[in-house]
Amino acid sequence: MDGRDPLIDLVLHLLVLSLVAVGGINVILPDLHRVAVLGEGWMTDEEFTTLFALAQAAPGPNMLFVTLIGWKVGGIPGGLAATAAMSGPAVILAYGMARLWLAWGHQPWFTALRNGLAPLTVGLIVASAALLTIAAASGWQSYAVTAVAAAIVIMTRVHPIIVLAGAGALGVAGLV
Repeated sequence: MDGRDPLIDLVLHLLVLSLVAVGGINVILPDLHRVAVLGEGWMTDEEFTTLFALAQAAPGPNMLFVTLIGWKVGGIPGGLAATAAMSGPAVILAYGMARLWLAWGHQPWFTALRNGLAPLTVGLIVASAALLTIAAASGWQSYAVTAVAAAIVIMTRVHPIIVLAGAGALGVAGLV
């Protein structure tokens, strides 16, 4: 025991991550996993993926996931502190960026900056998807369900809730 308060560590980490969460919570999942599971051991891979799935299944913003991590680390005060740490700086940054967009949005360098951030965000989301796939996998069946679900969502107009229900049914049937 090093005497550090894990909730303070989480809040400080989220304050920084909130400033780089361009594109939403999904782009910082690898770092959240590195800290919460691999670094500090606040939860297991299974708990991490379960909380992520719960946050995704619930209505509301994706950042609900950090609320659940905060709750896991420090109960209800932890959930509130994690939510404030993730939301506060991002709101201020979004406000500032909106003002810059209005002032400089027509400038070529600003367009180039936006064009550079888009593929970065996609890359971070792909890294998050790979991390979650590995963390949630319990066998080849899990990888197969992940691949089929991704293919259905990418190549068809089937609503994701139907894909979610199908995967859940496979789990209930003991096939995954």
